[in-house]
Amino acid sequence: MSTIMQTTCKCPLHGIRILDFTRILAGPFCTQILADYGADVIKIEQPAKGDETRAWKGKGEAAHWKPDSGPISFFFAAINRNKRSVTLDLKAEEGREAVHRLVKEGGVDVVVENFIPGAADRLGIGYEALAKLNPRLIYASLSGYGPSGPYGRRAGYDAIAAAEAGFMQVTGHPDTPPIRAGLGMTDMSTGLYVHGAIMGALYSREKTGRGQYISASLFETQISMLIGVGVNWLNRGVEGQKYGAAHPSAVPYNAWQCKDGMWIVIAANSEHQYRVLCERMQRPELIEDERFKTNAVRVENRKAMDKVVADVISSKTLDEWLEVFDGSGLAHGPVNTIQRAFEHPQIQAREMVKPQEWDAQTGGDWKAIGPAVKFSETKASIRRQPPRLGEHTEEVLKEVGYGVEDIAILRSKAVS
Repeated sequence: MSTIMQTTCKCPLHGIRILDFTRILAGPFCTQILADYGADVIKIEQPAKGDETRAWKGKGEAAHWKPDSGPISFFFAAINRNKRSVTLDLKAEEGREAVHRLVKEGGVDVVVENFIPGAADRLGIGYEALAKLNPRLIYASLSGYGPSGPYGRRAGYDAIAAAEAGFMQVTGHPDTPPIRAGLGMTDMSTGLYVHGAIMGALYSREKTGRGQYISASLFETQISMLIGVGVNWLNRGVEGQKYGAAHPSAVPYNAWQCKDGMWIVIAANSEHQYRVLCERMQRPELIEDERFKTNAVRVENRKAMDKVVADVISSKTLDEWLEVFDGSGLAHGPVNTIQRAFEHPQIQAREMVKPQEWDAQTGGDWKAIGPAVKFSETKASIRRQPPRLGEHTEEVLKEVGYGVEDIAILRSKAVS
């Protein structure tokens, strides 16, 4: 078996059961956080195919998987641990009946889905249908633009939402065309929002005894994250700009190239930090330079300030500058490769890499990125490896009273 499961879990969401219909990134990222917190997440997948990301293998990745591991990839594995996989054909009456039975009799607390708005209702697994079976049910819908409005029925994707909500307008350097962020920030941020909303709804249910409907969208997430850029437009009519690694209202704050070609980010976002920077660069005269004396005038003279710092930083290697700034209190750090990031001493100190046994891997093990949040009393943990497609179908169905013959009939019609 590829499953590693603790029978007891001192986790904050131990005892909470979640039915997860989501695919790709935003939804699975959300439900993995809840699974790390101890929730029993049952991932409902399309028979034979499953979540599309199971097929998202990188170049040369196939050699890492055993032939009998089924459709699976590192992308899928990164956001689907601690979950059980059940395959059901939701277009078949028997598949929908199984969902209804899980919601009504299976102790399901939360449903999370990211169908195009209206699709879940047409399948008979929308909020109104399932809430009638279980009034305590919390039902979270993730979509591109939200369930209402002129774009309510339109599909949404990370890069499209980032473009339409203005994020691409302020990403990159002034002389570059629109670029996508290096990671799916809109997707993952939406997942974070929804995970928090579900936690809030669970707390509310403790007081009211009733569940509720939660709607979230990639577009609304990205609009909410415009923060200062958005408020400046709404109140002053100031359009957002691209600043690269710089800050629109704090100078010097940027990435500078060192003598060895490596880069360092320095964020002198207070007058004290600016003085420290000048002293550590052995340029104390810059403190009283009228062009740079306060942050306000440094913002006005951004190009001149950046050039001065760039000239100084280019005189030493990255490691030399890290030694110069060490212990100074100046906010700074190297621009690391992924390799250097995982070699960072905080990785081991904070247990951010979790070696795991996993028989789906040709080497018999793999390394997972650990939970980002630590609890003092309860625990976020990795208890299950990412599931093979449909690995837990029989196990879960038996938990709601399906017998061997029932499962055989269901398998012939709705699970394969």
